[in-house]
Amino acid sequence: MGHPVPDLDEIGIKAEPELAEQFRREVAELLDRKSTSFPGAQPVSFSAKHLIELQKEDYYVCEKTDGISGDPDSDTPEVHYLIDRKNDYRYVPQLHFPLPNDDTFQSFHVGTLVDGELVLDTYEDGSTQLKYLVFDCMVLDGKSLMHRTLDKRLAYFKENVLKPYNAMYKKYPEEKQHRIFAVEDKSTQFSYGIEMMFREIIPKVKKIHGNDGLIFTCRSTPYKIGTDEHILKWKPPSENTIDFRMRLEFPLLEPDTDDEADGIVEPYYDYDAMPIFHLFVLHNNNEHRIFSEMHVTQSEWEALKALQIPLDDIIVECYQDDRGRWRYMRFREDKKDANHISTVEKVLESIQDHVTEEDLIRAAPAIKAAWKKRQAAAMQAERKPGPPPSVQAAAGSGSSGGVSNGNGVKRKFVEE
Repeated sequence: MGHPVPDLDEIGIKAEPELAEQFRREVAELLDRKSTSFPGAQPVSFSAKHLIELQKEDYYVCEKTDGISGDPDSDTPEVHYLIDRKNDYRYVPQLHFPLPNDDTFQSFHVGTLVDGELVLDTYEDGSTQLKYLVFDCMVLDGKSLMHRTLDKRLAYFKENVLKPYNAMYKKYPEEKQHRIFAVEDKSTQFSYGIEMMFREIIPKVKKIHGNDGLIFTCRSTPYKIGTDEHILKWKPPSENTIDFRMRLEFPLLEPDTDDEADGIVEPYYDYDAMPIFHLFVLHNNNEHRIFSEMHVTQSEWEALKALQIPLDDIIVECYQDDRGRWRYMRFREDKKDANHISTVEKVLESIQDHVTEEDLIRAAPAIKAAWKKRQAAAMQAERKPGPPPSVQAAAGSGSSGGVSNGNGVKRKFVEE
């Protein structure tokens, strides 16, 4: 990690609750769903069984950025909102996405919803560039693409949105200085290109905006809002984490003689002492239940207090150390809920399975062979059967003739 995460409040203007709820209803209608919850897909943690899954189905892989996920939404007139994981809406000014085949670049998309993440690229000369990296397209100009395959969804986005967008800035490069962020498609590879991801792509992106693992997305399945079993999130085993809701329990002290002399006669909490850090996970009906405790050293406690932020009831991301203790990694102010127990169980499975970079690289040849086999079978199925071979035989015993081999070439044979 170690790279700055974009501040959404510096990028857009947050919609007031009443207006945000109106937008949620409009997006739900656009997606033909009743729920107004966050409209994005969520991955599952990678475990050993997914090495077999990558051989069974076609998957694409891309690097996982430690950025902020969100869904930009465009509407009429041309207004763009960024939807974060808290399901808050922020108006982002100075964005324009022209329609294809419009040399004036005056027309624009409406009723469009894409999925991606914001990253802040930092270069060697110290300059920075805020980017929105798109990895899926759900709705385009009011037309749902969610039932189409991933490669088709991305093709629609690149041809209809990204291509005219890039053409506009190529013709008017001076306008780049006015945009809040640049929009790009996220680079993806076939799932068997794992070694190239580790050897070439990840080292490059680590330098500019950090890296948080890999994301494998199934090519053939539709876009699914909520937890999608066909989007696989791999992290190095040491970096598999869970987002908990943390609640502090401070020791309760009985008043001593000095307290009583000061008029304190009731038990009171000792806020100077280190508390117990209770960790809660989400269950059904939005109920948080206690799961474990976070281990904190005295020096870590002093560092947490020095942050001077409210620590009780905050979302904290934790990793498990080699002694099985949950340890502090960072606070997740971009999230309003802890992980659901179903997600927690998958992360625990991932931690236990301990799938490493080397395991993925070793599996790549088998993944590639299975992909190529499916590809060959699909191509064979698409071929139309030719006419049956014609048989020509000369009359009479001992005569010679020919049999067509199906491609117009005859082979001779001798009848005995």
